[in-house]
Amino acid sequence: VGRQRGAGLGGSHDEREQTLNQILVEMDGFDTNTNVIVVAATNRPDVLDPALLRPGRFDRQVILDRPDMKGRLEILKVHIKGKPLDKTVDLTTVARSSPGFSGADLANLVNEAAILAARRNKKVVGIAEFQEALERVVAGPERKSRVISDAEKAIIAYHEGGHAVVQRILPKTDPVAKVSIISRGMALGYTMGLPTEDRYLQSKSEFEDKIAGMLGGNASEKLIFGDTTTGSSNDIEKATTLARRMVTEFGMSEKLGPLSFGKRDELVFLGREIGEQRNYSDDVAKMIDEEVRAIIDRGYAKAMDVLVRYKDRLIQLAERLVAEETIEQEAFESMFADIPDPRKDTQMTPAPLDGSILRRTPPTEDTPPPPATAPKPSPQPA
Repeated sequence: VGRQRGAGLGGSHDEREQTLNQILVEMDGFDTNTNVIVVAATNRPDVLDPALLRPGRFDRQVILDRPDMKGRLEILKVHIKGKPLDKTVDLTTVARSSPGFSGADLANLVNEAAILAARRNKKVVGIAEFQEALERVVAGPERKSRVISDAEKAIIAYHEGGHAVVQRILPKTDPVAKVSIISRGMALGYTMGLPTEDRYLQSKSEFEDKIAGMLGGNASEKLIFGDTTTGSSNDIEKATTLARRMVTEFGMSEKLGPLSFGKRDELVFLGREIGEQRNYSDDVAKMIDEEVRAIIDRGYAKAMDVLVRYKDRLIQLAERLVAEETIEQEAFESMFADIPDPRKDTQMTPAPLDGSILRRTPPTEDTPPPPATAPKPSPQPA
């Protein structure tokens, strides 16, 4: 009802627009003494008619984002009421293991765990049921009917092992919580990484390490078998999409600088995007493609370098995956016990200000360049 009027390929819609017009009239005509408060909710504020959001109408907006870890913990406490839990279940751990989950996702998680406990003839819901339920919600149910040959199982093991090893070695990736070659949903295997905390900002270096982790499976196949398979298609798609967003949305290109390219055109009447308005030239489009290619190439090279240096760990992990099918975080970390955790002391810290940072244009004849100074060594992760 509240969609923008006169928009979309279908033109205007008389009945809907008349309804919206009447709502606007009634909201303006309320007497201040009637004690009427109008409340509405939407998950598409971007397609609302601007007249609805003017002062005197829906002028006070409350944004309900997905809950943080503290919020997830409180939501879990609500949904476990009436469900007997094992004493070993730590809801804080469950909340930390479900970043990005909405309230409905958490309700589904608890319900799935309770169903699994009932199927296993258990009187209480244990941590094993919560872990299985989490995997069901994230990756889908286990597909026991899918028969995979030994040769393909080895390829999948090295593919997932490549993801896991790269994520373990690079400092700005999420810690590996589980590696599995058990087929779930449409995936033949998966590597689950869980962040240690809720984060709302991500840096360029974090995106670069994330892309390297995505391409770790493809690089592993190339390193071990000398060939690649279709199993990397989704990884490549995600990496390419992220690299393009880095260039066109986040201004993380050294060559193009902090600029935004492309604007989404929306068919508001139908409520979906129909294309991208191109607000840049062909030369810039070529530069964007080159920058995206450069980011992908650097990520692939970084992943391959890690896998070459730790090829013995990759082989050990893949062989263990073929034998056990699933490796939990504790067992995975034990394979890298002699390698320090690279995630320590990797927080962004303010850099010292000097002329090279503040200067955005080359010096002119009237402005002498700053005196040359030797660059200070940057701290390297342990």
